[in-house]
Amino acid sequence: MILSVTALLTLGAAIVMLMMFLLWLLHLRMHNAGIVDIGWAFGLGVLALLYGTLGRAPVIPRATLALLASLWSLRLGIHLYHRVIGKPEEGRYQQLRSAWPTGTAWKFLLFFEAQALLDLILSLPFLLVCVDTTSPRSLSLTQIAAIILLVLSIAGESLADAQLARFKQSATHGQVCTTGLWNYSRHPNYFFEWLIWVAYALFASGAHLGWLSWSAPAMMLYFLLRVTGIPATEAQSLRSKGAAYAEYQRTTSAFVPWFKKSLS
Repeated sequence: MILSVTALLTLGAAIVMLMMFLLWLLHLRMHNAGIVDIGWAFGLGVLALLYGTLGRAPVIPRATLALLASLWSLRLGIHLYHRVIGKPEEGRYQQLRSAWPTGTAWKFLLFFEAQALLDLILSLPFLLVCVDTTSPRSLSLTQIAAIILLVLSIAGESLADAQLARFKQSATHGQVCTTGLWNYSRHPNYFFEWLIWVAYALFASGAHLGWLSWSAPAMMLYFLLRVTGIPATEAQSLRSKGAAYAEYQRTTSAFVPWFKKSLS
């Protein structure tokens, strides 16, 4: 079955909104809003597979992007699952509960559904590739370069996640992770996550209206640097680690991995 662009978007919206609604119901039982992160990651993979299966573009480019995006989504979703399920609710979500003393459950419903909307917007590169009927049947050099960047970025993000997880196994309260990539960036996982979206946009840049795909890494960069990424994570780290994290902030790059700053 081949669907129009409008029908694909409508079906995709219905699926991710229903998924987030069900997760919201589950979070009421678990009292852990962190499962929204798992839904966000898996939702993008579901949209990639949906577009790749029902899109009208030649098979090779749409199948390649759908496969790569779904594998990335699966890795990230599983990582977040192990980080969230069976653990106390993360501090940033506890802060939201404190900031929303009334109507908390309904405000979290809006928050969950906002993540569904974000999935739809960020999946634009997937959609543009999968509906482009004028696309060549084989991969272009730009798309091959995008695949290389994507694989390297996923490897970098996976390494950063593994190093942090290993550190947490033996860390004492108040300790700051400065192991491996975390010695050169306070958020190497976010940096590589952003590069993944650059790779998706690069892959889609040759499609019809492909320039619109660059809105995804631009939006991701804004959220990471200004909204739910670094600001929320660092505020929680300062609350839990205090002076040790403040010193880490003074000496270590916030985003792009770089050499340490020396303190006089």
